Amino acid sequence: MKVIGIDIGTTTVSAVVLETDGHGGQKLLTSRTIANGSFLKGADWERIQDAEKLTDKAKAVLDELLAAYPETEAIGLTGQMHGIVYTDREGRAVSPLYTWEDGRGDQREFDGETAASWIRKNCGIPAATGFGLVTHFYQSRKKQVPESAVSMGTISDYFAMKLTGRKKPLVHASNAASIGFYDTKQRCFCEDKIRLAEMDPAILPDTANEMEAVGSYQGIPVTVALGDNQASFLGSVGMQEQVWQLNVGTGGQLSVLSHEHFETEGIEARPFLHGAWILTGAILCAGRAYACLEKFFRSCAEALGVEECSCYAMMAELAGKAAADADGFRVTTLFQGTRTYPELRGHIEGISENNFLPENLTLGVIQGIAREYYELYQVIHEGTGLEARVINGSGNGLRKNLFLQKAISDMFKAPLILTDLQEEGASGAALSAALYLHESAGR
Repeated sequence: MKVIGIDIGTTTVSAVVLETDGHGGQKLLTSRTIANGSFLKGADWERIQDAEKLTDKAKAVLDELLAAYPETEAIGLTGQMHGIVYTDREGRAVSPLYTWEDGRGDQREFDGETAASWIRKNCGIPAATGFGLVTHFYQSRKKQVPESAVSMGTISDYFAMKLTGRKKPLVHASNAASIGFYDTKQRCFCEDKIRLAEMDPAILPDTANEMEAVGSYQGIPVTVALGDNQASFLGSVGMQEQVWQLNVGTGGQLSVLSHEHFETEGIEARPFLHGAWILTGAILCAGRAYACLEKFFRSCAEALGVEECSCYAMMAELAGKAAADADGFRVTTLFQGTRTYPELRGHIEGISENNFLPENLTLGVIQGIAREYYELYQVIHEGTGLEARVINGSGNGLRKNLFLQKAISDMFKAPLILTDLQEEGASGAALSAALYLHESAGR
């Protein structure tokens, strides 16, 4: 069977057509990637996108693939998690997409507190800026919720509505959990705590725990959107156990399949398929940390009168010259803090007159990035006993950095395998649609 997967990401929209046999075998027939190109101007801390422009772009890609593969049997969706779009009674978007990077939740506008810290303190639940219901809390308190808004969903949920004509979002548990105030063990919203934050639970979307059809487009079933972390895991790892997915993009994530629920500070149990969870730790500044170092070297070159140019090739040479431990030289790469503690910042330790060299700084940043992932692994391993037998690596921030690959493999003491798929999220979305077809046929 042929299935299409669409991934509405933060910077790109990607799509694939897969041919699957329903038993794990799959073949990539074609793929498309276009620029997102829908950011809107706002305050320095705002990260908002034009929901209509973005979904129109995604629809154009889908129409192109359907014209080429009219025998497509199902359409699967995924996209950037955490962010929300408000919708009205007719299922139309009445707001921009407030993305996962939006800074409303970190503005100190509530008696010196941020929305995220107020929720953590008064509701006793994890909360971070960019989480949909943290954004909604801010909007509600500031009286900035659109008057016609009756519900909300992620951008991929809104795309499903736009394709099928559904008037209220149907959100898979993987996306529902990402907007916050969600009990990942019981798989339901914490309505009592939502009320405690003086928000009306009536604005919540409908939810689904397994794959089901939202409706149809051109007579083809469109399945409920899977969260992008879960879709990427499905696309690259499938349902394999003790295989860890390590993604390095602008930010980063470390994930592993678990049949037991486990959550602690910095680790989320994200709902997956068949009653399982993906245990995930997020890094806010993974590939971005390396990009910041390149920007630093570029600014140094400009200060010395060297014309502006990319420094990445030079950084690779420097990393190859660096000493393994550099006499205790160590970089912590918390350039943007953590989700729980956004105020934290990175630092350098062990500087001496002999080791303060550009090569040690370069390798130190690389090792600092790898160390953030390893520290997340240690937390999950100690809490669950799950071991790293294989590391499945993805993301351009990893594919293009051989020294980061080595640092990760050395720290985890496990083989690192780079995935062949370039579009893990879109492939996972397609596989989720194939799973829906397979399970529907068995009912």
